[in-house]
Amino acid sequence: MNHSIKQSIKAWPQQERPRERLLEQGASSLSDAELLAIFLRSGSRQHSAVELARLLIQHFGGLNPVFDASQEELCQFHGMGATKYSQLMAVKELGRRYLNNHFHQDHLNLDSSQLVLDYLCYELQGETQEVFAVLCLDSQLRKLHFKKLFFGSTNFCSVSIKQTLRYAIQQHASFIVIAHNHPFGEVQPSVEDIEMTQQLKQACECVEIKLIDHIIVAKQATFSFAEQRLLNL
Repeated sequence: MNHSIKQSIKAWPQQERPRERLLEQGASSLSDAELLAIFLRSGSRQHSAVELARLLIQHFGGLNPVFDASQEELCQFHGMGATKYSQLMAVKELGRRYLNNHFHQDHLNLDSSQLVLDYLCYELQGETQEVFAVLCLDSQLRKLHFKKLFFGSTNFCSVSIKQTLRYAIQQHASFIVIAHNHPFGEVQPSVEDIEMTQQLKQACECVEIKLIDHIIVAKQATFSFAEQRLLNL
């Protein structure tokens, strides 16, 4: 799509305009830059809103860093000012509150692997040290409780099988999902991760609790023991 940089989005063919595409095809059909452009509404004399959005994402290295940038950093770009910065911060806070209210509702239904993954990513993203957490579910796969049980360094976290099991029993869990993060490393599990998972799975079976997955959350990826068939070694 080769539009002149100075050409207004209004001059684009209707089927290529981000707002029209969103209404016709849904928000998921748009790129990060196109979604950000809809929010920005306007660009500058040099750039359309889409071009400005692309410049911001390229400069900061992604959509999240754009929202985390300071007012001074953002306002260095023509077309960005105090008003757009305040709007960005408001949208960021609205998103945070929406997710917080959604994931902390009573009897949250987590009956699919994607829902579980979304929930755990929400809880663990942003941690700068390794954290080991347990998600307890009832017999209908509704959330009973979630807790970050153990905290470690940037690349290691010691886990107690006994304390993990005690916590699951206290919550009357029928199923559990365990998770930990790799804040600065690769998403692949270590030998110790695999061994600990097998030990916990066997311990859970003794008290009729089923370990249904172990999720690793890294900055750019996730790893599921269930999907990789590492729960039944």
